[in-house]
Amino acid sequence: MATAEQASERDRTPGRWEFWVDRGGTFTDVVARRPDGALVTHKLLSENPSRYRDAAVAGIRELLGVPAGEPVTADLVEQVRMGTTVATNALLERKGDRTALVITAGFRDALRIGYQNRPRIFERNIVLPELLYERVLEVDERIRADGTVLRAPDLDRLERDLRQVRDDGIDSVAVVCMHSHLYPQHEHAIGELAERLGFGQISLSAVASPLMKLVPRGDTTVVDAYLSPVLRHYVDRVAEELPGVRLMFMQSNGGLTEAMHFRGKDAILSGPAGGIVGMSRMSALAGFDKVIGFDMGGTSTDVSHFAGEYERVFHTVVAGVRLRAPMMDIHTVAAGGGSILHFDGSRYRVGPDSAGADPGPACYRGGGPLTVTDANVMLGRVQPAHFPHVFGPGGDQPLDDETVRARFAALAAEIREATGDDRSPEEVAAGFLQIAVANMANAVKRISVQKGHDVTEYALTTFGGAGGQHACAVADSLGIRTVLVPPLAGVLSALGMGLADTTAMREQSVVVELNAEAMPRLRDVAAELEAAARAELLDEDVPPERIDVAFRAHLRYDGTDTSVPVALADPATMTAEFEAVHRRTYSFLMDRPLIVDAVAVEAVGATRRPDLSGLGRGRSDDSGAPEPGQV
Repeated sequence: MATAEQASERDRTPGRWEFWVDRGGTFTDVVARRPDGALVTHKLLSENPSRYRDAAVAGIRELLGVPAGEPVTADLVEQVRMGTTVATNALLERKGDRTALVITAGFRDALRIGYQNRPRIFERNIVLPELLYERVLEVDERIRADGTVLRAPDLDRLERDLRQVRDDGIDSVAVVCMHSHLYPQHEHAIGELAERLGFGQISLSAVASPLMKLVPRGDTTVVDAYLSPVLRHYVDRVAEELPGVRLMFMQSNGGLTEAMHFRGKDAILSGPAGGIVGMSRMSALAGFDKVIGFDMGGTSTDVSHFAGEYERVFHTVVAGVRLRAPMMDIHTVAAGGGSILHFDGSRYRVGPDSAGADPGPACYRGGGPLTVTDANVMLGRVQPAHFPHVFGPGGDQPLDDETVRARFAALAAEIREATGDDRSPEEVAAGFLQIAVANMANAVKRISVQKGHDVTEYALTTFGGAGGQHACAVADSLGIRTVLVPPLAGVLSALGMGLADTTAMREQSVVVELNAEAMPRLRDVAAELEAAARAELLDEDVPPERIDVAFRAHLRYDGTDTSVPVALADPATMTAEFEAVHRRTYSFLMDRPLIVDAVAVEAVGATRRPDLSGLGRGRSDDSGAPEPGQV
C-alpha cells in the first residue's frame, strides 16, 4: 500500500492549480493550491447576480486572473472539488424537477400516509409537507416477500400512462415496487420502458435505496428523482465553464465522487460534510481525537461529534421528507451570522429566517434586516477593517457600521416604548447574542450529552465564518475548557474538500437471523457489493493499491426496527459489538435473536494530502486587509 506522501508525489501535476470550494448559503469559500504547493484562500457572496452567474466559478476566475466569459481550461486547473447547497435549497424551496411516482397498485397513497406520526403531538392544525411528486401511476404487479411472482407488470397499460405523463412535460420518474429491495426484476423492466419513452431521470428504488420498508425506500427514490436533474443542470453549467477540468463533488457521507456519479439523494449535506472532514483532520494534527465540531456560517450552525471515526446516520428527515441514505450525523440549527433578529413586542427572537447573501445583514449595504452579524458589529467584535471589502454595488466596499448603529438605536427605542425596558443599543445587541448562544449550545447537547457523551472531556473545534465570534461563549455554557481554532478556520469546509477521500458506498437488504448458517450468504452479498464499489472508484481513476474496503452489518433485535451497524465478522464478534453499542445507547439488552437487516460496504480511495505544515505561520492570501494592530 502506497503511503499518502508517495501517492502525493506520484499524482502531482506541476504547473496546474487545484480548487476546493464550499458553496454555502451566504458565502462561497475557495481554497486553492497553487502550482508551487502553497495554499491561498478567497471568499465571495454566494448570490450576486449583477456581478456573476455562479460564485464558485467566479472565485476560481478571480484567483486565476481569468476574465469573465473566458473558459478555465485543464491547462490551468487540474481538478475542482466542490460542496454545494444546490440540492438542499431545491428541496427546502420545493424547486426540484417535475416528478411522477410509479408504484405497485394499491399503494398510491402509501408515501403520503407514511407512518402517521405526529412530531408536535398537541398541534391541532397539522400541515403536511408538500409532496415532491405531482402524479402517481399504479402498475399492476406484485411479488411476494418470498420471491413468488403473483403478477407480472402490465407494461402495455403502464406505457400508455407514461406516454401521457411524458406529453404533459414531466421528465423524472421514481419507480417503487413492493419487495423490490430483494427482487428488483419488475422495477428494472419498468425502468427500461421509461428509458425507451425518453424520460431524462429514472430512479429505481432497488438502486437508490435497496433496503426493506416501502415508505423510506420510496421517499428516498422520489428525492433522488426530484433533485438529480437539478444537480445535473448545475454540474453541466459549471463543467461548461471549466472544459476538460476534473470535477468532483462532496457527498453527504463525507466522501468525494465524480460529477457523473453525483446523485440527488447523496447531496443534501454536501457542504457541511466537508466541514467535518476538515475539522477532524485539523483537530488530529493538533493532537485532539475527541472533538465537537462547531461550524457557524452565514445561514445556520452545524454541530457534530467526532471520537476517532465519522459518525453517520442512515435515516433522517429533511424538510419534511424521509431519507434513507448514509450521511454525516450533523445537527443544524437556524443560528448563523445572517439569522434575523426579531422583537415581537414582548421578547427577543433569533431566526429561524436568514437574510442570506442577498440582501444580507444590514451592514452588507443591501438594505437587509438586523442580524447576528450586525449585533457583533454593534459590539465591536466584527470590525469593518478586518472584514472582506466585497459589499456595495461595486463589490468593493467595507461593512456599513454606521447603519448598524442607527438601526440598533431605533430598535432600542422601540423596545423601550413597548416594554419600558431602558436598555442601551449595545445591551440590546448583547441580549440577542445570548439567545443565539443558547440555541447553539442546545444543539451541541443534542449530539453529545443526549447520546451519553461527557462533553466536558472534549475540545470544541470552531470554524466557519462566524464560529470564532461565539465559540468561547458556547464552550462556557457547556463546561468545555478547550477551544481549538485551526488555521483557515473561516474556510475550513472548503479545505475539507481537499482533505477528503473518494468514497463509494453500497448497501443491500438480507433480513436473516444472525447465525453460522447465514455467514456464507452475508459474505457473498458483501463480495458483490465490494465489486460494485471498487468498480466505481476504478472508473474514477483511483489506483487499485489506494483502495481500502470496510464491511458492516446492520443488526437489530427480532421484533424491533432500529438497527445498529457493526463490523462484519463472525457471529460471536458481531453480537458482542452490537450489545456493547446497544447498551451504551439504550442502557439495556434484550433476550431475543439478532437479525441482519442489511450488509453495507464502503470503499475508500485515499486522497493525496496537501502540505499543511506552513499554515498558521503567515497569511494565506493577499486580500489587502490590515493585520491586527495596524488599525
